[in-house]
Amino acid sequence: MTELQSQGLRLLDPSSPHAGVPGRRGGAGPSDHQAVTIDGHTIMVPVHTTGAWTSPFVVESPDAAGRAALKRGSIPIAQVAFPKAPRFYALQTLDGVPYPQIATLHGADVLATTVLQTCIRYESRRKTCQFCAIGQSLAAGRTIAHKTPEQLAEVARAAVLLDGVRHMVMTTGTPPTPDRGARVLVDSAFAVRAAVDLPIQAQCEPPDDDRWFARMKAAGIDALGMHLEVVTPALRERLMPGKASVPMARYLESFAAAVGVFGRGQVSTYLLAGLGDSRDALLAACEQVIALGVYPFVVPFVPIRGTPLEDHPPPDAAFMRSVLEPLGAMLAAAGLRSSEIKAGCGKCGACSSLSVYES
Repeated sequence: MTELQSQGLRLLDPSSPHAGVPGRRGGAGPSDHQAVTIDGHTIMVPVHTTGAWTSPFVVESPDAAGRAALKRGSIPIAQVAFPKAPRFYALQTLDGVPYPQIATLHGADVLATTVLQTCIRYESRRKTCQFCAIGQSLAAGRTIAHKTPEQLAEVARAAVLLDGVRHMVMTTGTPPTPDRGARVLVDSAFAVRAAVDLPIQAQCEPPDDDRWFARMKAAGIDALGMHLEVVTPALRERLMPGKASVPMARYLESFAAAVGVFGRGQVSTYLLAGLGDSRDALLAACEQVIALGVYPFVVPFVPIRGTPLEDHPPPDAAFMRSVLEPLGAMLAAAGLRSSEIKAGCGKCGACSSLSVYES
């Protein structure tokens, strides 16, 4: 799985009616991916990237059940299946917005939404994160700029009732307010939890005031993600200059405060392997956050077309294994396991094979 997620997958017949949920282009991550089930595990695999077009991994047209042979070159190596489009995708909100423009299915059973599809970092060429495509899906009309609490509650309830969704991820672009998105996540989560019993992970930059963590918990948020993405200071300044204005020290303070509210293992951070951080730098950062009770979710960087890093190569499978194998041992020793996270990316695990190494 590590090699497949690094190199991507060529779909020889992407327009097949049995090719599952269409891969999402642009927007907040995972972008340019598609859900694929292998040996009972659903993972997100790059399919719309430049690397995927030349990948040695190939799938021909799936059968009526969505099953197909995964080949490396011409050699079959596994059977795969494509999850069917969920039933809630056929609906629209009371005010006429198609449900998939409000929230989408990730992996096999995760509802995901970007509450604010705008970001103060993205709107400035000087400040933008070089790997981010949050504005692409908005510009293409595939989503809306602000999902209201009422819209999110309506879609979440339908996704649970019609498709058995088991947890939800709410991320957001960073607004020009010192709470850095915490307020809009509180309002959104409160509405969703009033409508349906669905565990929620919220994701934002560290807010200016640690009291937001208790407010988020009280609103019904079960887990929190605050994403470092890159850890080497010089790389942070070059690749994500706007986001780097929130220093690492503030992230560490926020991690400690958030763990005090949500509990060990219920706070996580996303790390993108392959952007220039060395193996040792990634593992040192992981060791530091694990000591605070934070789960470091390390995923391979996937270049997205239309971003400044669209030609940056993804990490190879050997590099990913060199990070994930010792990280899995570190997590096991600390008693932090993805299976015990209540909601979110680490629990889903579809964008990384990290959970395989936890045992």
